[in-house]
Order: sequence, then structure tokens, then C-alpha cells
Amino acid sequence: MQAGSISFVQAVLVRTETLRQQPLLRWGLAVVSILIAFIVRYLLEGRLPPGFPYLTFFPAVILTTFFAGLAPGLLAGALGGLAAWYFFISPINSFALSGQALVALGFYVLIITVDILLIHWMHVALERLNREQIVSRRHAEERDVLFKEMQHRVSNNLAVVSSLLNAQKRALPEGEASSALAQAATRVNLVARMQRELYDPSRQSLEFATYLKGLGPDIIEAMDAGHVTYTTDVEEIAVPSHLAVPLGLIATELISNSVEHAFADRRPGRIHVVLKRTAENRETVVLRVSDDGPGWPDGFTPDTSRNLGMRIVLSLTQQIGGDFAFGNEDGAVSTLRFTVAADTA
Repeated sequence: MQAGSISFVQAVLVRTETLRQQPLLRWGLAVVSILIAFIVRYLLEGRLPPGFPYLTFFPAVILTTFFAGLAPGLLAGALGGLAAWYFFISPINSFALSGQALVALGFYVLIITVDILLIHWMHVALERLNREQIVSRRHAEERDVLFKEMQHRVSNNLAVVSSLLNAQKRALPEGEASSALAQAATRVNLVARMQRELYDPSRQSLEFATYLKGLGPDIIEAMDAGHVTYTTDVEEIAVPSHLAVPLGLIATELISNSVEHAFADRRPGRIHVVLKRTAENRETVVLRVSDDGPGWPDGFTPDTSRNLGMRIVLSLTQQIGGDFAFGNEDGAVSTLRFTVAADTA
């Protein structure tokens, strides 16, 4: 029996469970089904060729066993056999056991025994399957609760680490060490945010456009860069969980780099973030971060830079199988290309 057929039969059995739990209905169904089978067989008398005394009783036994259970099915089988034997097997209106009656009766007993046993076995198997599904659902619910609790605790712990780093930064004078702690705190806080976004196991992707819209203002606020304006042109793209954190870290590094270097003199400026699928290949996504600062310095190359943030960007780009490029276009421009399945849009 195929999976779809099993599901249908299982659904029918679940819906008729109330019937099988009420004795009056169960036994009443057996009697009524045999009565209907007898009436139909009686009306067909003379219209059927010889040798079909049990024709209408087989469906009655099968349906009774299926809907009412084993015992009512046995009762229906016994009543059907007796009725056919007495009224439709020669000699008529008699329980005399002639050779013809014996053959017909033996054939009937064999068929309904096989039918009843098969249906009963199906009942037992489907009930066992139903119990296993209930247990599986309970285990899945327990797993989800534990998973959410674990993710929540991880997120809280990361937030605590970020707070400790920020506290340590405030205890240091302004300088390279303080800046490094601030960047570390931002990175840890980003991972904590990602954990909160993805903690639901039924949600294994992140709407990255929505995330990017909120990321820039958070970074600008964390770096006390109110002089910087943040704008976006982003397409709604669902990013799978295994890409979400690396992409979030890359975006954080690129935005933070622009805030730190393009507007180091605290002059007003703008950072613009673009997220688009390419027209030629819907599986290829472009993340572009640009600013209107002085641009990348002459001779700068990310792979030889001592800047920790750029090394992180290159490492994560390699991890996700992406491609990173940079250049100047009325300011610094950083472009990341990566692949996301087209059906995640």
C-alpha cells in the first residue's frame, strides 16, 4: 500500500474511532449491514446466474470489519453466512448440508476469514503507526523546546560577552585597543542577533533585506557616528541559516569600515547598501556597500591588508564560496557575489 493510500485509510480510521468505541453503534452496524445485504440479495434473486448466494454479503462483512472492528465483523460474517445458507442455497429455506451447500459454505468461510484477518491486521498496523506518530510528535516538540532554550541561552551568553567587551572598552583610553574592543563587541553582538533571529528550528532562513535595513543604524549608533546617513536598496531574499551569520559578519565589517575610515574626520557622509539578484542568473546575489568618502587608498589590496576586518571579510567570502571585489566610484565600493537557491526568494 502506497504512502498516500495509508494516509487516507489512517485518516478514515481516526475519524471513525468514535464509532468503534460505542458498543451499540458497533453491533448495530453489523446487523444493519447484513440486513441491507440480505434485502439487496433478495431483490436480485432470479436475476443472477446460479452460484452467487453470498455476493452481497461479502461487502457487508468487509465494511463492517473496517468501520466497526473485528468482533462486529465476525458477527456480520456469521449472520451473512447463515442467511445465505438458509434462503439462497438449495434446498431453499433449510439448513440441510448438501454437497453444494458445503462447497458454497466452505468458500464463503475461507474468503471472509481472509478478509477479516487482513482488515484486522491493517487496523492493528495503523493503530501502531498512529501511536508512533504521536510519540514522534511529542519528541519533536520536546526537541524544539530544547533547541529554542539552547539558542536563547547562547544568544544571552553572547550578549553578556558583548556587554563585557563594551565595558572594558569604556575603561580604556581612546585608541587602537579601545577601537578593537568596540569592533569585537559589535561582532559578538551581531552573532547574538543572528541567534535570536534563527532560534526557531522551523525557520531555517533569514530575510536578509530586512536584516540589512536594521543593521546599519545599529552599527552607526554603536560607533557614535550620527553624522553618517545610511540608505538601502535591497531586494527581499531569504538567506539559509548556514549563510546568514557569515553574510551578516561581512556586511557588518564593510559598513563598520566605511564608518571608521571614510568619515574619520566626522564629516557628514552617506553609506549606501544594495542587495539584488542578478538579471542573468537568479541564483547569484550581489551585496554592494559604497560610501562617498575619499575611497580606497592607492595600492590597497584586501589580501595583503593588516586590517582585521578585511581579513575576516576575505575568510568568510571563501567560506561561503563567494567572490569579493573592491574599487573606487565617487568613494569606496565593496562588492560581494554569492549564491542562493532561486526558490528562497
